[in-house]
Order: sequence, then C-alpha cells, then structure tokens
Amino acid sequence: MSTAALHFFLAAANAGVTGKLDAGLAKVGYGLAAIGPGIGIGYLVGQSVQAMARQPEMAGQVRTTMFLGIAFAEALALIGFVLFFL
Repeated sequence: MSTAALHFFLAAANAGVTGKLDAGLAKVGYGLAAIGPGIGIGYLVGQSVQAMARQPEMAGQVRTTMFLGIAFAEALALIGFVLFFL
C-alpha cells in the first residue's frame, strides 16, 4: 500500500470519528443549554407563587405575567433545539 493511500484511509477514519465526536458534543451542549431555561422557569414559577401568596388580589395579573415569562423561556429552549439540528 502506498503512503498516499495510507494517508487517505487514515484521514477518512479520523473524519468519521471526528464527526461522531462532534455529534456527541452537540448533544451534550444542548443538554447543558437546556438547564438554563429549566432553572429560569422554576425560579419564575416559585416567585409567582410567592407573589400570589403575598397579594392574592393580584393573582390573575401575576399568573398572566408568569405564563408570558414561561413562554419566552421555553422559546429559548426550542430555538436551541432547532439549532441543534442545523
């Protein structure tokens, strides 16, 4: 086998490993990125429940604002999920 052919086969083998490694790192990266919106939603809901407990008359307005915040935080996670496939 010639040296050029050996280099070709080694480069092809390394490209396959590198591609699998990149795909694995992308999955880990998205998993870590999904922690942020999860923490944000948990904090948002906790603070909203506390606000509703302190001022029950404002519960409707607080709940509406809470759901908007949850939607925006979840949108960040969905954008990251879509970018994962690009």
